[in-house]
Amino acid sequence: MPDSETTIPAGPDGTEWRQQSLLRKGSSAPVPAATVTSNLGNLVASEDAIPPPTESTRLHPSDGANSYGTLPARRRFKASGARRNLSQLSILNHLHRVRSNSLTSSPPYSAASGFRDLSFARLSSARPISAYDEPLRPNDSDAGDADAKVNGIRVWYSSYTSIDWLHDAIKDSVRFARLRRRRKSVRSRLRLVFDKSLGWIIVTIVGFLTAVIAFFVVRSEQLLFDLKEGYCMTSWSKAKRFCCPLYEDGELSRRLLEESCPAWKSWSDVLSPNEGEEESHLVQYISYTCIALFLALLSCLLTLYLTNSTTFVTRKEVGNMPLAFDQDTKRQKVQAEPKRKVMYYAAGSGIPEIKTILSGFVVHGYLGGRTLFTKSVGLALSVASGLSLGKEGPFVHIASCVGNIVSRITTKYENNEAKRREILSAACAAGVAVAFGAPIGGTLFSLEEVSYFFPPKVMWRSFFCAMIAAITLKMLDPFGTGKLVLFQVTYDTDWHAWELFPFVILGVLGGIYGAYFSKLNYRWSKHVRNKTFLGAHPILEVLFITLLTSVLCFLNPYTRMGGTELIYNLFAECRPETGNTHSGLCIVDPSSAAAVWPVVRSILVALIVKGGLTVVTFGIKLPAGIFIPTLGVGACAGRIVGVAMQWLQLNYPNFGPFNDCGGNCIVPGLYAMVGAAATLSGVTRTTVSLAVIMFELTDTLTYAVPVMLSVLVAKTIADALEPKGIYDLVIELNQLPYLDTKHEYLWGNLQMNDVVAKDVEVIRLDEINTVKSLRAKLDTLILSGADDSGFPILRRDSNDEGMRMVGYIGSNELEHALNQIPFDAEEEVHFHTTYGHQLGSASISSLQDPGQIAAGDDPFDFTSYMDQAPLTMANNSPLELIHQVFVKLGVRYIVVTDTDGLYEGVIDKKTWLGFLSDLEERS
Repeated sequence: MPDSETTIPAGPDGTEWRQQSLLRKGSSAPVPAATVTSNLGNLVASEDAIPPPTESTRLHPSDGANSYGTLPARRRFKASGARRNLSQLSILNHLHRVRSNSLTSSPPYSAASGFRDLSFARLSSARPISAYDEPLRPNDSDAGDADAKVNGIRVWYSSYTSIDWLHDAIKDSVRFARLRRRRKSVRSRLRLVFDKSLGWIIVTIVGFLTAVIAFFVVRSEQLLFDLKEGYCMTSWSKAKRFCCPLYEDGELSRRLLEESCPAWKSWSDVLSPNEGEEESHLVQYISYTCIALFLALLSCLLTLYLTNSTTFVTRKEVGNMPLAFDQDTKRQKVQAEPKRKVMYYAAGSGIPEIKTILSGFVVHGYLGGRTLFTKSVGLALSVASGLSLGKEGPFVHIASCVGNIVSRITTKYENNEAKRREILSAACAAGVAVAFGAPIGGTLFSLEEVSYFFPPKVMWRSFFCAMIAAITLKMLDPFGTGKLVLFQVTYDTDWHAWELFPFVILGVLGGIYGAYFSKLNYRWSKHVRNKTFLGAHPILEVLFITLLTSVLCFLNPYTRMGGTELIYNLFAECRPETGNTHSGLCIVDPSSAAAVWPVVRSILVALIVKGGLTVVTFGIKLPAGIFIPTLGVGACAGRIVGVAMQWLQLNYPNFGPFNDCGGNCIVPGLYAMVGAAATLSGVTRTTVSLAVIMFELTDTLTYAVPVMLSVLVAKTIADALEPKGIYDLVIELNQLPYLDTKHEYLWGNLQMNDVVAKDVEVIRLDEINTVKSLRAKLDTLILSGADDSGFPILRRDSNDEGMRMVGYIGSNELEHALNQIPFDAEEEVHFHTTYGHQLGSASISSLQDPGQIAAGDDPFDFTSYMDQAPLTMANNSPLELIHQVFVKLGVRYIVVTDTDGLYEGVIDKKTWLGFLSDLEERS
């Protein structure tokens, strides 16, 4: 090795810097950059190296390799009373984290290198990667600061790791205590008042911006959707709704079927003005399909090339060393194993990922500005293409992006992941509020479906944020009707007690559809999309499904119209005096079978086509929601049942229950609304929030009982047929580490010894711990895939009976501490059991300015990074208690001791999730 030293950058400028840094700490001689590059090239060019991950990479490799950042491979295990270590329980192997700066070649459809360069360029002016915790105070004896000292300093959470709720709670408590100590002056009191009001200010901004973005998305989607059929001659920027004038009586919102709108020009009139009717229809068909394909293709390209997970690089990423640079070829092969498939952050609805993030999982970039832009633009394009998808679910993702970006204006939320999730919960409520015009329903949806931690103050702020969003959208008036959503309806007729029976029937149908839709979509995604050529060619999949949708939907007027427009017409009550037939759904003679059957047949075709297309559409690589297609299918079923009941009542007016009707007393639109609610409940398994959303859509509580009844029946039936809703199945399919607080487990004869990891790397204080030895331990931890865990710090018991706990240090904290010290591999590193050293070491001062080492400080004292009060539990604790500790306290790890307090092992959160996953499969 050459004698000349190579200058190593002072900051984390990329993968090579970290490799050189950790390598220098593991050897007594300097390592030139040329040697590092040579080793790297040899590894990448190795014949045995496995190809880089692609979209078709299996979630569970057949060779037992781990995949990134999610759950371990499911394998059965035998419960035993005997103690087993982690290596004996293969299902509990940790998963490798995806690294955005992967050393292998980029997978197909990855963004161009320009996006990577842009990301790194932006990071050059960002804050230091270690500035997550505030620096400790050397001369302050306050109890709050003492808590911070005992709990230890933390660095930024890496992507695909879980947050420490307890640490963040202690951190915010210390921050608030410091503010209260300084309230002697007027300025300090004002700062305290501002700090208490900061959450309300942020949620106000979030609600306002969410409504503004929703307004532009809705207007853009309307324009592009109508552009498939023609354009407005007076202005290209006007959709058909705003191009055609309103009737003077104001009863009709716009002319849908009339041909008396001279300002609107269809493409058949433009391209073939003198052709016959059949030729004009064919031209319109072709132009409709081509524009739909173009819109879907553009949305897919934006999603693939702008939100590829490999292009997101943030300086918050501390990251462990990606390669070992050992001479041992076997170890190099272990690190070169494939990782899980690439994620596209703007694809899908985003609600399953939002649930996972709110539960304490970190995905840097998923709620960033680039994802917000792509999701907003791509959503307008994908919905306008006519695909069987909606924009209501993605609005939750968009609102969460806004909440994440706005919350970063202040360190109170920027530097505390747990506190930031309070803003994200409020943002989710705003997303539902602008999607359905239901601020109360949005607050309940955030509580019932997506939020993990929802104290009263978060509920108040969520309600306030949703109210601001609804008020702003009301003032912007995206539809030009004064309504927040297009399918807001009102009914003049009350329901009758005997109608509860058909409402129950609709609930049963909704539950059956919801259960089997979830099953079919899960199996299609798992066995067709992920295991055929579609998985490797997402663009072809989008084009194929768009072409199929255009071919099937163009000929039927109810499949051709937009999802919200279809739902509005199905929900609407027929009023003969207005002359509005609602696209032919209002039958002139509802007592005549000859007049009823053509309408029922068209609705039935729309139901089958919409239901089938939604199964294969949900999950493709573009922004797509599930709410509107599901509501449309349920509304079609409800309208059919309502028309049938109306026909029976008119033809058999003297039949028992119909005696008290007194004429036409059946409202088919009401049945459509009940059917839509039941179907959506069967698919998503929401209950209270969905019922309230329906109340707000109808502006009345008159139909509370029918909606509540159908929703409860649908959820009961769906749970009996398929215990998991669509969002939970997506979480399972993508192997996201989500700890479900609502699920109950049967532990049987299982004990703590069946899950505790006893062979984890530890740091012993009775041994000499050098930079080289700690680097070796860190390297071993990374090779095992457990980079979300850390090292128990132990000392020999005074009676020489075993090891006792002194503290715990995370892998990220240890790596950062190693990065902050001089390159002396043989220097001893210290961990003190009491916090008695000066609080100004290089590790602490690096929180303000990495690289600056104060004179006289001991840079090899890592005590400040050590959690001196880790959560411990006895080895005879019941598994239900362990589960409740992970769920209720949000801890990242539990240290297990025997009845005498001697160390036995560790259970971290991902190990517990893998254990539960296998347990659920066995049961």
